[in-house]
Amino acid sequence: MQPLVGLIMGSKSDWPTMEHAADMLDKLGVPYETRVVSAHRTPDLLFDYAKTAADRGLKVIIGGAGGAAHLPGMVASQTSLPVLGVPVQSKALNGLDSLLSIVQMPGGIAVGTLAIGKAGATNAGLLAAQIVGTFDDKVRHAVEDFRKNQTQTILDNPDPRDQ
Repeated sequence: MQPLVGLIMGSKSDWPTMEHAADMLDKLGVPYETRVVSAHRTPDLLFDYAKTAADRGLKVIIGGAGGAAHLPGMVASQTSLPVLGVPVQSKALNGLDSLLSIVQMPGGIAVGTLAIGKAGATNAGLLAAQIVGTFDDKVRHAVEDFRKNQTQTILDNPDPRDQ
């Protein structure tokens, strides 16, 4: 199937976080591609990826990065597609550096920034699916079913002591 979401990260070491976005996209039936595209080590590749994304059929890009975390912002500067930024937890500042680098975009270049780490990657996959669901009924229904199941799980297990 034609990928609708680009799932990119600054290095292979970001995969343990970004695989949670991939898991959510798989669960919701959204086709995606994955790439390592470094803002600092391969800037020409990053620019080419971003500039050609729409022509290649992508509708949303999820970019995960740690530390200086320039990847989502640099991608957003080169495409009109929605870009979702996932701050990868870093060792130096526990991901706060990544979060601040992604969330502090100048006015005029938007990056939707999610939480640090696994929760942010999971929600980036979910949000990308919701965006795709605006034009793909099958994906929209998958998101709706996911949310109903989440609600039902809580309703079926109200006592936290129950195993």
